Amino acid sequence: MNRLKDSSRYLSKSNIKNLLDVFHSNMLQNPNLLVLSRQFGTQLDHQLNREFFLKLWVSDTKMRNPRVKKSLKCRGVDLVPRCFFAASIDSVTSKPKRTLKQPPISQSVSEFSKSESPEEAKVAPLLARSNLLITRDIEWANLVLGFEQENRYAIVDACYPQSPVGLIREQSNFITRQLLRLRRPFVALITDAMGNELFRVRRPFWWITSSIYAEIDGKEIGVVHRRWHLWRRIYDLYLGNKQFAVVENPGLWNWTFTLKDIDDEVLAQIDRDWRGFGFEILTDAGQYVIRFGSSDPGSKIGLANAIQDLDVNRPLTLAERAVTVALAISLDNDYFSRHGGWGLHFMDVGE
Repeated sequence: MNRLKDSSRYLSKSNIKNLLDVFHSNMLQNPNLLVLSRQFGTQLDHQLNREFFLKLWVSDTKMRNPRVKKSLKCRGVDLVPRCFFAASIDSVTSKPKRTLKQPPISQSVSEFSKSESPEEAKVAPLLARSNLLITRDIEWANLVLGFEQENRYAIVDACYPQSPVGLIREQSNFITRQLLRLRRPFVALITDAMGNELFRVRRPFWWITSSIYAEIDGKEIGVVHRRWHLWRRIYDLYLGNKQFAVVENPGLWNWTFTLKDIDDEVLAQIDRDWRGFGFEILTDAGQYVIRFGSSDPGSKIGLANAIQDLDVNRPLTLAERAVTVALAISLDNDYFSRHGGWGLHFMDVGE
């Protein structure tokens, strides 16, 4: 109240007259500087009295000091800010707005097959990249209480590590997650950085061997089938009804999964990174690197220059890359997820 009295002391008739002269001169030069609310009318010749300027002063004070209560009142007049000085409006509108943008692709058009269908064109902003880093979030309920949570992943392009290029979000039933654990059925949505769905993977309930399907706009484009073996990790990758790659991992503590064609030539590679003793023992927060081939030299910045490109026999198509992402999700659920309790999950050698 003392501050309001001090401000009113300086609002004499002469000061108000000077403010009015400056106000009208500014309005004649630029009439768009002032925004009037419904309470004060829409005519420029509205009467500007001391109460009007008092409200403007309180409005600017609340902007500079957000701790001032919104219910502040003076002499029975509601002082909730509804109008601001032109200078305050310019200071607010002049601040740059943060907008999410999809990082550019890190492979030139010649490095990967051009999209042959609308489905492939839809996933190009995410999959037309040389290296994808997929990181799983820490599940605190699983860590502390043993409750199985929906898996969350962030996808980052190693050439543009400042922001993610995509996200993976599981959708499943709470009860089936607790009862079936790793054998639960689920659907995982793969989106871009803005949250727009690009494609999804569907994994039904399984008993002996698992399968995971990749779908774009509800259309199944490929599937990954796991073959049973006592200790080896073998997966067959199909695009439609045609097999285009196979993964034969020797098991034990080998965390490199190489996709090879029928001629035993390398097509892509999935590596699971070691994140530290604490992460590996206590959490499910795994990290996977999918390497599709060489990247555009102009896109390598910072630490990305230290990444060694993978020599491949041929670049995978965008649809085949979507199936490869589905394989990475299946690997995380098959071998590198906790069983809802304490244990060394990375020592599992087979089921």
